[in-house]
Amino acid sequence: MRTKKRILTTVASCLIAIFFVGQVSAQEVEQLFNGKDLLNWNFVVKEHKVPAEKVFTIKDGMIHIKGDPFGYMYTQKKYGNFHLQAEWRWPNGVATNSGIFLLIEEPTNPFPNGIECQLHAGDAGDFVLLGGSDLREFKTPAGEERPAFPVVKKKSESTEKKAGEWNKADIYCQNGVITVYINGVFQNKGTNKVKEGFIGLQSEGKDIQFKNVTLTPLSMQKAPQHHQPKRNRK
Repeated sequence: MRTKKRILTTVASCLIAIFFVGQVSAQEVEQLFNGKDLLNWNFVVKEHKVPAEKVFTIKDGMIHIKGDPFGYMYTQKKYGNFHLQAEWRWPNGVATNSGIFLLIEEPTNPFPNGIECQLHAGDAGDFVLLGGSDLREFKTPAGEERPAFPVVKKKSESTEKKAGEWNKADIYCQNGVITVYINGVFQNKGTNKVKEGFIGLQSEGKDIQFKNVTLTPLSMQKAPQHHQPKRNRK
């Protein structure tokens, strides 16, 4: 009887432990967008042309960004080591332009000082260096001036889906190192001296929708290992 009781007690303890681990894990995932409102976001609209609520709205439980005029919405606090997940699509069948801003130091108008994970159709996964930001991987060609918007190109061919379908970005920021996966495929990696900043979603082009925008601290996990695509030998 004692053995049976001991076994039941052990099983019960394990179930309780699993329950609480699940609860803690669930609490660690932060919903940057709650599906209802944008109260935990700030907004920038180019030259303050129109009120922010005319550009950034909620539609059917999704973030709807008009794309015109330029601007961006950004979190109210800065984040350091994290895994950011976000899904996006072009709702009107026309794939245009937008971006996810990372490690924003200063939310200036109309572009912040930060790194953009490009969502421009065909280029999702490129890095664009905004507002004087920098990545170790970018080198200005000898004899040329640094461009206004330097680009670090993605590593693989586009893995984007056609307009109207949902795409998913998985972005890992760890000690300033940014690693990007688009629809599960490794696309880019960049090294920034800035290790903490705001996160933003851009208005640029035409309509775009976002959903399932979540953030998980990287203290709970490590960025996945990636492998560069093999090149065919000639």
